Amino acid sequence: MNIAHTIFGVFGNATALFLFLAPSITFKRIIKNKSTEQFSGIPYPMTLLNCLLSAWYGLPFVSKDNTLVSTINGTGAVIETVYVLIFLFYAPKKEKIKIFGIFSCVLAVFATVALVSLFALQGNGRKLFCGLAATVFSIIMYASPLSIMRLVVKTKSVEFMPFFLSLFVFLCGTSWFVYGLIGRDPFVAVSYNFSFLCCFLW
Repeated sequence: MNIAHTIFGVFGNATALFLFLAPSITFKRIIKNKSTEQFSGIPYPMTLLNCLLSAWYGLPFVSKDNTLVSTINGTGAVIETVYVLIFLFYAPKKEKIKIFGIFSCVLAVFATVALVSLFALQGNGRKLFCGLAATVFSIIMYASPLSIMRLVVKTKSVEFMPFFLSLFVFLCGTSWFVYGLIGRDPFVAVSYNFSFLCCFLW
């Protein structure tokens, strides 16, 4: 069981890395055109928050045997921060204010969860608190690209909803869902089980 747990964790890391890098195609276009066009900036700060909370949850003093969760989400947090900064640089003023506001809230929420779990909780209480926070915002992260669906329907084009992003969300979600089941970690399993529904809606 431990071997299978590790295998799915490693595969989850690989697919998650592709997931985090998938939007790089979009950002190359943004940089080239010096405009965010009609691309939504909402998924990136939401993904950043999920990465930060998941990386925190995976730390040994919060939950055991979840180092692979921390490593990939720590990497993802760095990548998503770069995306957010690029988006802020090229976004029009109104969009820039909105995304900066969301970005600020993301940092505030993470800081609150980290500080409360570190100084006010311990043991199972800490794991439960951090696990619930990571699960709730993971669901929000997977739901955030649904905001693009309105644009897809309006333009009758999937141009602003990259196929590879949806594909890697599905692969990543599958890997971590099985990882959570094998490790009997309901927080990991539930978070990524929700990704299945979102992928079909995408």
